[in-house]
Amino acid sequence: MTLPKDKVDVVIVGSGSAGSHFAARLSKAGRRVVALEAGPDIRTEQMVSSMLWARRLKWKGAPVLETGPQPIGYVFNAGWGVGGASIHHYAVWPRMHENDFRVRSLYGRGLDWPIGYSDLQPYYDRVQKECGLSGDSKAEVWRPAGEPYPMGPVASANQGRVVRKGFESLGMKVAPLPMAIATKTYKGRPSCIWDGWCDAGCPTGALANALSVHWPEALAAGATLHPNHQVVRVLTESKGTRASGVEVVTPDGTRTLVMADVVVLAANTVQNARILLASASPEHPHGVGNASGTLGQFVTTHLAAPIFGLHPDKTNPWFGAFGGQFLNQEHYDEKENFSEQGAFGSYQWMIAQAMKPNGLLGMAPSRPDLRGSALKRFMERSTEHMITMTGVVEDLPLAQNRVTLNGKKDDWGVPLATVEHASSPESLALWQAAVDEGLKVFRATGADEVWNAPRAPMHIMGGTIMGTGPNNSVADAYGAVHEVPNLILGGAGLFPTSGGVNPTFTIQALVSMACDRMTGEAPPPSA
Repeated sequence: MTLPKDKVDVVIVGSGSAGSHFAARLSKAGRRVVALEAGPDIRTEQMVSSMLWARRLKWKGAPVLETGPQPIGYVFNAGWGVGGASIHHYAVWPRMHENDFRVRSLYGRGLDWPIGYSDLQPYYDRVQKECGLSGDSKAEVWRPAGEPYPMGPVASANQGRVVRKGFESLGMKVAPLPMAIATKTYKGRPSCIWDGWCDAGCPTGALANALSVHWPEALAAGATLHPNHQVVRVLTESKGTRASGVEVVTPDGTRTLVMADVVVLAANTVQNARILLASASPEHPHGVGNASGTLGQFVTTHLAAPIFGLHPDKTNPWFGAFGGQFLNQEHYDEKENFSEQGAFGSYQWMIAQAMKPNGLLGMAPSRPDLRGSALKRFMERSTEHMITMTGVVEDLPLAQNRVTLNGKKDDWGVPLATVEHASSPESLALWQAAVDEGLKVFRATGADEVWNAPRAPMHIMGGTIMGTGPNNSVADAYGAVHEVPNLILGGAGLFPTSGGVNPTFTIQALVSMACDRMTGEAPPPSA
């Protein structure tokens, strides 16, 4: 399918969680929508449950240079192809809490969002019905207000029950993990078969991602999707106050323009910032959207805290969803709970994740110190007796953690991105406090051995943050760039703070709110 030569209503850059949602909502509202994806076409029926296939879904575009003591893990956290990172995400969809939006006001640290939880609650409620969310809202005693989930909890098995007893023996609760995975037939999608291959993409469509939810709706409503089209810059006019389209490189290497009334930038966190910086012009000498000087700043990640153990009972660790079976947010709303340890922030536990012998969070990689016969004995036991869970630890936003352009360029002459990241001492201390708790829980299960993996990055947020005005942020609460209001941003780059929960549900809620604004349906934010 060729690109249009006339102006369209909306051009969308990126085809992941945010881009596909924008495409579906706006095309169903009667807009003429063209979406551009740098990576290849990917379809559900092509997916193969193997670690080799899982690697093919990770980033393969222009290289990103990572600097600083705590790199963000860009290649793993980004996606490549239609659907972006949503294709290999684990569908763990908790809500952010009320205090996540007021970290500066409540605690004198980090940043505030220009919206509060009450602004997003109706969109969380809407999205969970649209995409299909499974869980038990009553059991989640920590969950902020909202409607019950449209489906019952995900399956649990021996591993989950073993770890649950560890939490309960210490006086803590667990609840079914809220997941965007079908536990029954939902809007034509089948229920999950619990084989634990989410990282390699879901070949059945049970998991809610861009291919199973929003792209079918968007294409049916007339949107067009163009894989292998690399956007190199955003075009502006009217003295730089309006976006007029994008410059794009087609699969045969031809440069062309796609003109539109509205430009939606919904690539991943780093690439959104890179494109805006690379779109510098006389009207925007430091990049489009950079009047505040914050473009590229406040990059955050979650500090993963993987905990492992071997239990005398058989746990069937291969069973379930890759994201896990249960959730614990015992200390989530107590961001200063570990202040005596120099820690600050929130964290949660994703409990009893499905495991494979190798690959991400696999059994063998959890013990890189073992070789030969010792590794063989470990593997023989771990395939039936292993337990695991992962902490998602908040990362405070720091201005020096940022995306910049370096002196090298990609094949199309666009400067490459450098991402510098170092977690604050308080965030590092929170990670250690979480690890200490996790090891204590696993000992309480009666496990024979317990250990933790080194700190690892998961999720990438910030860099194009939302705020109250062009003096402190790139975009407003609806993702509209302050100086160029018809340029809309989507994705976790808008997050001023990371919270301690997986970001995809909040990404979807923000897009839903932005689309209401674009179609004239949104009330003003209360914050």
